[in-house]
Amino acid sequence: MMLRQAAQALSRRLPTTARRSSPSFLATSSSVGIDNFVLTPVNLQSKRDIWVWGSPPSSSSSNRRGFADAVVDHEVTHDSHWSQFPMAPPDPIIGLTEAYLKDDFPDKVNVGVGAYRCDQGMPFVLPVVREAENELVAEELDHEYSGIAGCPNFVDVALKFAYGDECVPLKENRVAGVQTLSGTGGLRVFGEVLHQFGHKHIYVPNPTWGNHIPIFTNAGLEVRKYRYYDNATSNLDFNGLLDDLQAIPEGSC
Repeated sequence: MMLRQAAQALSRRLPTTARRSSPSFLATSSSVGIDNFVLTPVNLQSKRDIWVWGSPPSSSSSNRRGFADAVVDHEVTHDSHWSQFPMAPPDPIIGLTEAYLKDDFPDKVNVGVGAYRCDQGMPFVLPVVREAENELVAEELDHEYSGIAGCPNFVDVALKFAYGDECVPLKENRVAGVQTLSGTGGLRVFGEVLHQFGHKHIYVPNPTWGNHIPIFTNAGLEVRKYRYYDNATSNLDFNGLLDDLQAIPEGSC
């Protein structure tokens, strides 16, 4: 009965024309049925949706002529639902990789993403990384789900790696960490938390990755910048960095 109701609802809601079926509609159809009734998608294409429903033929029948009681033939005149979503602006760093892939210069070098490459420009996996992979495989981990804050052992080791074993705030439990889904995912979660608990803005270096600004903006934060890189000297703008950091209001992020 559920499929019968679905078919009737489809017939009422879509701008369709119902007619008797012809064998050509059913030659390659794949049906699902319940309660001696089927709802069958047929000849599904990008611009045309055809649904056939009716009583299924007997198992002894060698042909499917006269099978359908009705046909819904829906001509799709609208564009894709995704066509209304505007294309995001190109990322200046990722865009460099795209330009690299399109360039036919034989001696080109990709300096857009910080990753090891072999002489042929393909990713080069360090031997120590391969050794670590083999050690993980040998441990035969059970792939159990981690808690919402991630794997505690991983977080602890990561904090010690980032801050050092002798870090006083770390020893005094004044540093907290959670495991996130990549750097981009972590920034979005962090932005949501900051906004939820009263922060209105966040400071990022200038320049920063192109996706960092919309991540924080979409999380509800005003993005402010501090000087970091000097394009004229291709070096750290140390004095500008210190001046901007000192001018940031206390309690800012």
